[in-house]
Amino acid sequence: MNNTREVEAVVIGAGQAGLAAAYHLRRSGFGPGRDFVVLDHSPGPGGAWQFRWPSLTYGKVHGMHALPGMELTDADPARPSAEVIGEYFDRYERTFDLRVRRPVDVRAVREGPGGRLLVETSDGDWSARALINATGTWDRPFWPRYPGQETFRGRQLHTAQYSGPEEFAGQRAVVVGGGASGTQHLLEIASYATATTWVTRRPPVFREGPFDEEAGRAAVALVEERVRRGLPPRSVVSVTGLPLNDAIRQGIEDGVLDRQPMFDRITPTGVDWEDGRHIDADVILWATGFRAALDHLAPLRLRAPGGGIRMEGTHAAADPRIHLVGYGPSASTIGANRAGRAAVRDIRRLLAREPVAA
Repeated sequence: MNNTREVEAVVIGAGQAGLAAAYHLRRSGFGPGRDFVVLDHSPGPGGAWQFRWPSLTYGKVHGMHALPGMELTDADPARPSAEVIGEYFDRYERTFDLRVRRPVDVRAVREGPGGRLLVETSDGDWSARALINATGTWDRPFWPRYPGQETFRGRQLHTAQYSGPEEFAGQRAVVVGGGASGTQHLLEIASYATATTWVTRRPPVFREGPFDEEAGRAAVALVEERVRRGLPPRSVVSVTGLPLNDAIRQGIEDGVLDRQPMFDRITPTGVDWEDGRHIDADVILWATGFRAALDHLAPLRLRAPGGGIRMEGTHAAADPRIHLVGYGPSASTIGANRAGRAAVRDIRRLLAREPVAA
């Protein structure tokens, strides 16, 4: 007996990008639950924000852009961002009646009969004419490999497992990574840990002055060029540099943000460099970023020889039915909003469906 449910479009993921896409689908006349469905594997609303550490308060969040159609107002900057944004997403889903189905794990997307896509999930299968993938990166933390890593007798954890600075009390910590998470972790940990060491593969680039619209467009263009060539995307932050704010300046002045080159090996008691230097460590925190969570799309064979998915706008160059939002140049909150709108516009054309509302 075939229990596959048919819809026009499936949205995978209910973070910023997925909710923006669902909003534009609904506004274009697609009925939630009837014409499209949103599948989210998280336990509740909030996307990846719900998993952020409690000490990341809303006031420390850089560039959180409101979802389309509803502003985030009167948020207490002292509250954890997981709570503030989780409640905001929950209110948004209910206001626009998006009917997100969760928790649902999407196991695979493959070619189905009649030119449709078959979406296999933990909650049964869906057949769709188009797919908006908004699965982000949180589920694929990147762990670099270094010689001796398995011999380390202390603790190793990734940003995805970070729960706050208190767990580093009295410990000697090595923090790996030159992005925003690495610097935030260091600034928090420093007052708890016995000692901190910051290592990065490349010297960090600090950005002074305002980040205007022209600079933003230039940064996005650099990321977009990579995905057009089928290369794995770099984050927008990786090409913009780190904002040199008061907290960063203080961290540099205090010696907390004293960057060291990447170590060459890990030993049972710490890390070593080729020049003979050794630092003892109790814990290594890998603030080394994330990769796009796209394994469920593997049956469609979309990856280019360069290792990424070659893109044209928001859709895969090899298959105009497959849109990736929050991927590459749209991996920011404002970029995700714009990509959601663009994806729905293209899907409407693909399905030859006229909008009910402009």
